[in-house]
Amino acid sequence: MTSNKRRIGVISDTHGKLDSAVPEIFQGVDRIIHAGDIGDEAVLWKLEEIAPVVAVRGNNDGDTLCVPNERLFLIDDKTLFVLHQFATAEKLNKRQQELIERRMLDVVVFGHSHKAYLGKWRGTMLFNPGGAGPKRFSLPRTVGILEIRDGEIEAEVVTLPDSPSWV
Repeated sequence: MTSNKRRIGVISDTHGKLDSAVPEIFQGVDRIIHAGDIGDEAVLWKLEEIAPVVAVRGNNDGDTLCVPNERLFLIDDKTLFVLHQFATAEKLNKRQQELIERRMLDVVVFGHSHKAYLGKWRGTMLFNPGGAGPKRFSLPRTVGILEIRDGEIEAEVVTLPDSPSWV
């Protein structure tokens, strides 16, 4: 049996900057998800050179940025929901729990906190790749990779260099 494998680059909180390490990390991905606080549409165009991008608006993105507040889409029969702000599994509110249950989500991708997070709530993966833009809150700068293989989803957080080179 042949393995069906998809790789998805996940990035958030770029705030108008794209680290030159990102294209190398995302090399060969089938799709890229940007979970908001894009900062500049040019970041999306640079990511589009690597793979098709699904992006949402963050709380710091202006109304002129032409992306929705949230996205729901399928990849290999897996339902992914992307929005900028969401809670960790330990802090989900009733509305967030109902959203997961009603939509039968496999993965919720979010950003905002600049802190990478991977958790599960009732079988739904909650994944925040952390912040990839300028360093904030003394947190490492990170991006993520989602891999869908034979119906299973795995997530990985990749740390970016401390001294960024912006493209």
